[in-house]
Amino acid sequence: MEYSWKELIAVDRYIVHANGVLSELDRKVLTLLYQPLIGAQAYSLYMTLWSELEQARLWSEETTHHSLMAIMQCSLPTIYAERLKLEGIGLLNTYVKRTNENDERVFIYELCLPLTPEQFFTDGVLNVFLYDRVGKTKFQKLKKFFSDRAIDRTSFVPVTRSFHDVFSSIQPEKMIHKLSDEAKQEVMLQDGHQYIGKEQAMYTMRDDIFDFDTFYAGLSHHLVPRRAITEKVKDAIKKLAFLYGIGPLDMQKIVMSVIDPAEQIDIEALRKAAQEWYQFERGESLPRLYDRVQPLEERTMAHVEPKNEEEYLMKQLETVSPRQLLMDFSGGVEPALADLQLIEEIMFKQKLPPGVMNVLIYYVMLRTDMKLPKKYVEKIASSWARKKVRTVKQAMELAKKEAREYETFIKEKEKKGSKKPIRTELLPDWLQTDYSQFERKQVKSEEELEQKRRELEERLKKPKS
Repeated sequence: MEYSWKELIAVDRYIVHANGVLSELDRKVLTLLYQPLIGAQAYSLYMTLWSELEQARLWSEETTHHSLMAIMQCSLPTIYAERLKLEGIGLLNTYVKRTNENDERVFIYELCLPLTPEQFFTDGVLNVFLYDRVGKTKFQKLKKFFSDRAIDRTSFVPVTRSFHDVFSSIQPEKMIHKLSDEAKQEVMLQDGHQYIGKEQAMYTMRDDIFDFDTFYAGLSHHLVPRRAITEKVKDAIKKLAFLYGIGPLDMQKIVMSVIDPAEQIDIEALRKAAQEWYQFERGESLPRLYDRVQPLEERTMAHVEPKNEEEYLMKQLETVSPRQLLMDFSGGVEPALADLQLIEEIMFKQKLPPGVMNVLIYYVMLRTDMKLPKKYVEKIASSWARKKVRTVKQAMELAKKEAREYETFIKEKEKKGSKKPIRTELLPDWLQTDYSQFERKQVKSEEELEQKRRELEERLKKPKS
């Protein structure tokens, strides 16, 4: 999300609140498990806010964001961006109110305790992302670090005494409902206070990241009654669909394969079935960024019927992964490892959505005779990342603009009568929109590129036909 001064300014004040007392174990979980996912700066922001709390206290003193900028030695947009990461992963809740004095704002930054090691390693999303970031060897070391040997207690007999075995009953006259009003006030917690406790961080995913309407529409009520899709099952479906790129139709089959005779769905069985589906479909143990598809909330053609070739292409680029796009281009042949690694690296570093990456691939391959030159791809990717391109439509419009600028440059060169031969490149139809007034110079290479473009678009249409 792009930073805006309306979201946060340096004089805005904030108070830090913790929903529990952070322990040494929490610090290790944050450092070793969360930091690889959120990065060093977001981790530093969390630890800085934590340090503002006095030992075993839940509230800090009020201060300004200018003070936070001075401590962290970074800009306000950076603090805002890192704050969003903490919110997204469930480590921070943010609240704001406007005061009557000069319309100033006061924020409450509520620090949430991280998940326990067991919760983290069995989450189904966070553990897979951690595996992807640190690799197999380090992941196994972290699992070992956060676990310990278990003792077989089957040969032991419990001898623990119950409460009533040790303590005698309270005399009736001392029961709380018989105490005076003054005594009751001593027993009860004062107004405006809360007990110190613990509540683990829980991240959330919106319903619109998965098409539940299509999922329910094709689901047999006789095989899978609606009551079987509980809130926990629904949450698991969203996570698994996001993680493994599972569509609603495939998810129907997965759910039907795990429902038991009692018409209940076991979350762990659902997770294993989704992993098996992914391994069967992709032939890999874990999902990669280049296997993702454009998120539903960032699609412009999700519920729109294409009216022309450009919109059809737009919808195609929104619904295929970069890896599948390369396979479609090559007639189903597995892409080169170097190309996949390049795409993975760019998507990770530049945070480009899958659909935008597809436009970049399509654009570059048509301009470079079906190649993916690393420096050229990186240059365009970094430019689009700086411009906050998030949708396929935005990426295509930007590509059109760059193509128009290139055409203008070529025409000016031709007018000046440059002696050096200028290579004329053929661009996709959607790149030529709004500048068809340019008369292109016909050369032999252009005819070859025209043929390649047609073949390319036919290959892209074929899997969806």
